[in-house]
Parts: sequence; C-alpha cells; structure tokens
Amino acid sequence: MKIFQCLAIAVLLMAGSLAAAEEARLLRFPNVHKDKIAFVYAGDIYIAPRTGGQAMRLTSHEGLELFPRFSPDGKTIAFTGQYDGDFSVYVMPVEGGEPKRLTYHPAIKRTSDRMGPENIVMGWHPDGKSILFRSRKEPQDVWDGRAYLVGLDGGLPEPLPMKVAGLTSFSPDAKKVAYCPIFRDFRTWKRYKGGMAQDVW
Repeated sequence: MKIFQCLAIAVLLMAGSLAAAEEARLLRFPNVHKDKIAFVYAGDIYIAPRTGGQAMRLTSHEGLELFPRFSPDGKTIAFTGQYDGDFSVYVMPVEGGEPKRLTYHPAIKRTSDRMGPENIVMGWHPDGKSILFRSRKEPQDVWDGRAYLVGLDGGLPEPLPMKVAGLTSFSPDAKKVAYCPIFRDFRTWKRYKGGMAQDVW
C-alpha cells in the first residue's frame, strides 16, 4: 500500500510540474530592444535578456498590464494598464518603479473581448517624446478607433490624421505611418478574406 501511495504522490508531483510548464507557454505581446525582451505573462509585464535567462517581473498589480513597448532609447516602457477599472496608457522605467498614468478619459461602454481593450499602446514616436496608442474615445461606432499620440507629461492626446485606424507604426523618420484601417486583431476568424480583411495602408 505504501508503494502505491508513493507512486501516486510521484505521479501527482510530475503532473503538477508538467502543468506549470504548460502554463508558461502563453507569453504575449513581445517587444524587443537591443538585448532585452518585454512580454506579458498572466497579465503582468516581464523583461528578459534577449539571449535567454531569468525574466524579471516588472509589474504586479491585480489589474491587467498589456502591450509593453520600449522607448527608442530603451530606458522606458509604455503599456496599457487596468489600474482603476479602465484601461489607460502608462509609462515606467525598465528597471521598475511607479507607473505614471498619461491618459484620462472614461472608458467606452463594455464591449466583447473580440473588440480588444481600450487604449492599446502600439509604440512610440521615433523622437521618444510621445506614445502612439489606439483609442475608441471619439468615434460614434465602437467598432472604429483612432490613432493618437500622448506626450510623456500627459495632457490632451493628439489624433493622427486618419479618421479610423487599427494597428499603426511610424517610419523611422516619422514622416509616414503604416496602418490597418480595420482593427480585428482580437477576432477568432481564421484565413478571412472578406470585406473586414486587414489591408495595410
């Protein structure tokens, strides 16, 4: 009987370690800067060496932290944080510290997960002085969103010229952007080629 109990305990321990290994496979929203990688695991932001090794947990709030993006100089991380119920744009040093909130406006009405969260951080302006993010705060239709820039000191976000935009990124000289007019990154459609396809403009 004792042998059976020992075997059962060994099997449970092995199953537990396998389950833990399985859990760690969903690392999301990676961003690379030189020798570092920022990513999200279980709703928190981590930074790890690009060559592999120990990951450092950067955030630990019970709300979600998503879409980490390194500043051009690699010293700051911008991200979407859910600290007061709403999703807003935050920044913090890559070494850790107190996040600084940059956007303030009431959340849009609750939408399904397939529409994605509000205030998605997409990147930085190449000069490193402002953060590029997508928000649905102005459009009348919750399907539509727009790209904005907000400075490191906060203030009113500045909309980019496109009236509707999904994921957007600047050219290195900041004279052009590449963007998808339709945002469907959180949809579950596979190999879709219809009218809601994400063409790049």
